[in-house]
Amino acid sequence: MQPRGIRAATLALAFATLGTAGTAAAQERREGKRGDLNVFLRGGLGDYTGNLGDLTSTGPAWGVTLNVQPTTFLGFEVGYEGSRNGLTDSRLLENPALVRQGGSALVKVSPPFLTAIRPFVGAGLGVTYFDIRGSVLDNLYQSDTVPEVPLAAGIEFNRGALTAGLRTTYRVLLSEGWADGAVEDAGGGLLDASLTLGARF
Repeated sequence: MQPRGIRAATLALAFATLGTAGTAAAQERREGKRGDLNVFLRGGLGDYTGNLGDLTSTGPAWGVTLNVQPTTFLGFEVGYEGSRNGLTDSRLLENPALVRQGGSALVKVSPPFLTAIRPFVGAGLGVTYFDIRGSVLDNLYQSDTVPEVPLAAGIEFNRGALTAGLRTTYRVLLSEGWADGAVEDAGGGLLDASLTLGARF
């Protein structure tokens, strides 16, 4: 039977070990190593490419995103995105706008050994509603719902309860029905660059 002093020292060592493990786990969570949940806002600029780019001007882009980081190298995002671009078609008497409202889900991959500063690439699926605002000819433009494939790359900076970052996203539009009447081959996508700022839980 162990002397009372040795047993007390053993218990104290056990509690200290558990406390250190708990502190390390909490620190690991704060530093974004695993179990990370991020909510952030996005703001930037976007424009269309290809033939669609000849019909539009650069405009603001915005969004809100929920990111879940189950491991250091794999993340999942769901979010809402929007943008507003002017229609620059010379056949139009006014200056209408193309307003985009959409949602997407994204799978992200990043190096497992980088957490405080985390570069990433991602791909996913989304759907967008293109709303033509203003007076246009119906045979040129019309509001439409379009599926898309977002491709993203960027970098995130994680410290404590805050997250910030830079990213660019190219959205492959699987249909360009909103502009089919305006141009013979309405090919192109949507490219945007944005800043992100949010909180980590």
